[in-house]
Amino acid sequence: MVNSKECVRFAILDMNEGHSNQGMRCIKDIVHRWANEKRVELIYDVFEVRLKNELPDMTYDIYISSGGPGDPLSSRFDDWDIQWNKWLNETLRWNENPGNDRKKFVFFICHSFQLASRYFNAGLICKRKSTSFGVFPVHLLPEGRVNVIFKDLNDPFYAVDSRDFQLIQPNLDLLGEIGAYITCIEKERPHVPYERAVMGISFNPYMFGTQFHPEADAEGMLKHFQSEEKRKTVIDNHGAAKLNSMIDQLKDPDKIMWTNQHLLPNFLNEAHEHIMEVNAVA
Repeated sequence: MVNSKECVRFAILDMNEGHSNQGMRCIKDIVHRWANEKRVELIYDVFEVRLKNELPDMTYDIYISSGGPGDPLSSRFDDWDIQWNKWLNETLRWNENPGNDRKKFVFFICHSFQLASRYFNAGLICKRKSTSFGVFPVHLLPEGRVNVIFKDLNDPFYAVDSRDFQLIQPNLDLLGEIGAYITCIEKERPHVPYERAVMGISFNPYMFGTQFHPEADAEGMLKHFQSEEKRKTVIDNHGAAKLNSMIDQLKDPDKIMWTNQHLLPNFLNEAHEHIMEVNAVA
C-alpha cells in the first residue's frame, strides 16, 4: 500500500491554446510511466492557461509548463500571460521563503521556456530567420554535463525542435547574479552566419527549462507525419530528404527515445528525491 507521504501532486500547464498536438500526450505518458516505476500515488491536474486563464495554486509539488504556438513577445499584455507571470512570481516567492521546506519544482518547455527567459531577462528573444523543425543534436556545456537532469545523455544528444523564435545573446552576468546557468546550446552551423541559440537553462535549483521538446516520442512524431498536409509542409519547406532523415532518426532508439526516457524523468527524480528528504525529517 502506498504511504500517503509518497503522494506526488502534479500541475500540467497546457500552453497550446486549443491547438491539437502530441506534446500533452507525451508529458502525461512520461508522468504516468515515472509514477508507476517509482510506485508513488499520482495526482495531477491540467490547467488550460491560454484559453481559460487557468493557473495552479501552491498545493502542487511539480509543475510542467508545456510548449505552444505563437510569439512570446507579443502576448505580454494578454490576460493569460499576465496571470502566468504572476504564477511564476508566486512560485519563486514560495521557494525563496525559508519557512517553506518543500520547494516547488518547475520545468518549462519551448514556448514556456521563452516566456520564462523573458521573465528572468535571460537574453535576447527574437524571431528566427526560418522555422526550426526537426530532429537536431543539442550540445551540452560544462555546467550541463554535471547537471543531474542530463545524466546518461550523450553529448551531443538528440531532441525534437519546433520553433519560430529563439533565445540568443544571453545575459551571462545577470544569470550569474541569480544563480542561473546555461546547460546546452544549439548545434554549430559553420555554413551560416547566425548565433547558436541557447537550448536550456537552469534558472535556479528548482526551475529548469529547454527550448526543445524533451517530451517528444517517436510515436507522436511519426503520427504527425502520417498527415499528408504535414508531410507536404515539411517537404515544401525543407525538402523530401529532410523528411526521410527525420523519420529515420525517430526510429533510432539512441536519439529521440533516449532523450524522452531520460531528461524529464531525471527532473522528476530530482524533485521526488527532494520531496522524500523533506518527508523524512517532517
